[in-house]
Amino acid sequence: MTLDEFRASLGRDRPPDASKPLIALWHDARGDWDRAHEVAQAIEDATGAWIHAYLHRKEGDLGNARYWYERARRTVETGPLEAEWERIVQAQFAAT
Repeated sequence: MTLDEFRASLGRDRPPDASKPLIALWHDARGDWDRAHEVAQAIEDATGAWIHAYLHRKEGDLGNARYWYERARRTVETGPLEAEWERIVQAQFAAT
């Protein structure tokens, strides 16, 4: 799957056959924060922690977000949420 194919899949009713990080981000992009959070909680590595941090920042729980950024070994983000979502997605494609 390419980044363009992933973006195109956002218009579908079901997530693509993709990694758990991408599935979490797919649900988030479609407005299903709860499902995105559920998927992110099952990812037990730095990527999962980064997605978890992003999701808590998005919900406005900055204390919890800081905890997850620390677990991800990342600087706390302060820029636009859309830009962070894009960076996380792009990192998934760079890793493959």
